[in-house]
Amino acid sequence: MKAFKYAVAASLIATAPLAAAQQLSIATGGTGGTYYPYGGGLAELINNHIEGASAVAEVTGASVENMGLVWRGDSDAALALADTVYQAYSGTGDFEGRQLENIRALASIYPNAVQLVTLADSDVHTLEDLRGKRVSVGAPGSGTELNARALLEANGISYDDFTPQRLNFNETADAIRDGDIEAGFWSVGPPTSSILNLATTRDIRLIGLSDEEIANAREAEPVFAAYNLRAGLYEGMDEAVRTISIPNVLAVSSEMDEEMAYEITRVLFEYTDELIAIHPAANDTTVEFSVESTPIAFHPGALRYYEEVGAEVADHQRPE
Repeated sequence: MKAFKYAVAASLIATAPLAAAQQLSIATGGTGGTYYPYGGGLAELINNHIEGASAVAEVTGASVENMGLVWRGDSDAALALADTVYQAYSGTGDFEGRQLENIRALASIYPNAVQLVTLADSDVHTLEDLRGKRVSVGAPGSGTELNARALLEANGISYDDFTPQRLNFNETADAIRDGDIEAGFWSVGPPTSSILNLATTRDIRLIGLSDEEIANAREAEPVFAAYNLRAGLYEGMDEAVRTISIPNVLAVSSEMDEEMAYEITRVLFEYTDELIAIHPAANDTTVEFSVESTPIAFHPGALRYYEEVGAEVADHQRPE
């Protein structure tokens, strides 16, 4: 899809409404996760509430790939995990030596929970039990893989200690169901369709983390936070499970038209009920969560919205 063109004359920005039929591409993730339905819901908000704009959600390899799509202008907006966004923005981690200086945030929209799933009758009960097993760590270039690797390495487990499989959400669920792997990671807003579907065909168990494992992960990645997966989240899940979470960020290029960035931010928070009807992860889509969680600078258009509603924005969230 042809990406939204940023080059707009300054006089038009100042005096004219948004141009007609602006086409926006929203980079999301695989169809078995939360990014795709959430991104589709955001596209509906844009189509229904921003005059002269239309949007579509695109299936992608998720967080890492999405940063490149926005940086190159191949996508206009993207959903990505906060650690991925911060690394791209600062040129650290997986983006060392290739800083994407034009990345900006519109909002942090909801937290992802790292969910480690196995079959109920497996002998995997802890992170340590993954040693020697076949384990899906997420699709190549996905935020799930970044989170899984950070969690494991912070707790002394490397890819050399097990057989990593780089599968997307639906592939991971299928491989667990068929016995091709012993466990799989998801980093996604719960509940997610691929785990829900797996739980209807096989008895599953979610593997909890100890306080020490969570502390180790948070020391390695300060954007991690402790999180409880509630009892009943998936079929057969009788007790809450302790894990870690990480915010998801709606990112754009610094070159996006300021009025468009403002309008997308406005409809995101003013029509959140329509997003909740599409996916319950949007229950966490609030101004408060956004300003508490976003690790990089907001786009000036988004910043204008936050200031209008009286939100307290941190210094690191203001563009230089």
